[in-house]
Amino acid sequence: MDQVVKTLSAQNSKTDKNSVKRPSRAEAEAAVRTLIAWAGDDPTREGLLDTPARVTRAYEELFQGYGQNPKDVLSRVFEEVAGYDDMVLVRDIPFYTHCEHHMVPFFGKAHVGYYPREGVVGLSKLARLVDIYARRLQTQETMTAQIVEALEEHLNPRGVALLIEAEHMCMSMRGVQKQGALTVTSRFTGVFRDDPAEQMRFMSLVRGR
Repeated sequence: MDQVVKTLSAQNSKTDKNSVKRPSRAEAEAAVRTLIAWAGDDPTREGLLDTPARVTRAYEELFQGYGQNPKDVLSRVFEEVAGYDDMVLVRDIPFYTHCEHHMVPFFGKAHVGYYPREGVVGLSKLARLVDIYARRLQTQETMTAQIVEALEEHLNPRGVALLIEAEHMCMSMRGVQKQGALTVTSRFTGVFRDDPAEQMRFMSLVRGR
């Protein structure tokens, strides 16, 4: 487990520093034209002439997480919370991301909970943190670990709980083609990991009971 955390830390550091050399926009558009032709269509026909430019603009939006750092989102902590030290939970955070294996979407909801130690962050920051990692090529397992690691590193909470539920288009629209199948991943740290009752409480709140 320690080795996994170290590996993720290295990956996050490399990614957040945007150390990957990016091709030019012209090179990216040329790559799209190549894929269109490989798929069997004519990239020079009227309906596809502007597609390479549209795709590169869309990629800038869909993968903007590579240019964002979780530290910037989680850096401001509010300590004046009238002594509140119970669980903070934001559930049903919608996200859209892309599978790094087939580059097709998977989407779903994230449920994020933590026990504050030194203060709390704005609730919208938890949703933004999910988006930072969703706006990258991902696996659901890695995304789950990255979100929790970022909260641990920047908030120093007494515990973090995360549950992610998602439908993967690489499983729904290709391959076994099982529409509606959900993949569920979770991770618990601190008091959530040490006390099964806290895990149960988190799950009950997520399910609305």
